[in-house]
Amino acid sequence: MTEEKLSGIVEAMPEEQYHAHPALSSTGARRLLKSPKTFNYMRSHPQEPKQAFDLGTAAHSKVLGIGARVVTYPDEHLTPRGAVSTKAATLAWAEEQRAAGLVPISPDDAAKVDAMAEAVLANREARILLEQDGTPEASVFATDPETGVDMRARFDFLPSFANADPCAFDLKTTRSSAHPEEYTRTVANFGYHFQQEWYLHAYGIATGDFGLPMQFIVVETAAPHLVDVRPLALEYAEIARPKVRQALELFARYTEAGEWPDWNDPNRDPLQPPTWLMFQEGAIA
Repeated sequence: MTEEKLSGIVEAMPEEQYHAHPALSSTGARRLLKSPKTFNYMRSHPQEPKQAFDLGTAAHSKVLGIGARVVTYPDEHLTPRGAVSTKAATLAWAEEQRAAGLVPISPDDAAKVDAMAEAVLANREARILLEQDGTPEASVFATDPETGVDMRARFDFLPSFANADPCAFDLKTTRSSAHPEEYTRTVANFGYHFQQEWYLHAYGIATGDFGLPMQFIVVETAAPHLVDVRPLALEYAEIARPKVRQALELFARYTEAGEWPDWNDPNRDPLQPPTWLMFQEGAIA
């Protein structure tokens, strides 16, 4: 790849250009920690956009007022009950829209996106964050000084320094629950704490400010579209920080060696049974 080396905050960068940039992203770093070989393969074999992500993408665009453009499936590509048809002509139409940079969604999902946006805007804490001066979909590029690895991050919103209490935020949609006691599992399962640490580390290198506050706005995709707004506890950062450092060091090591192993663990220890199986079979009282 010969993409231009970038540094600092880049505004209004097209999403396709951002994702095509070779600097290491949070998603790539998490994939690297799981399997270096898979990470290296995915760099030259990018995945097609998943339809399951379309609703979240559309909600982001609606709430933030920037991002992917959304198009609704016309009547000729819907079933009598209003669902998206699975016919070849419909699939071809959807591919044409994606090739043009559009995100196709059903009329029902379009109505759901509108309702989610209204729910977010009706939430007092979310509205305070949204009404800050700042930049939505801001791309950040930085070079980690310890490893020389180029990093990239794309904040849903970066606040202006002129704000009295600037706070970055990330907007998440969830098909499960936004309730804090349940969403903590979603954060862990999807690595949102790693994403936040990666973003703030890149931002700190780029700006010298390692103390930028960040919160998550979470909205449920199912009616009545409950919303929650809050930061992650410091314990999440303590868990993520060494993982971010490990990913940077591994990327530097494998890039220099030109070899990408299947796994990061060189040990050949026997596979251990999971704790739940031990309990189930009575091996643990």
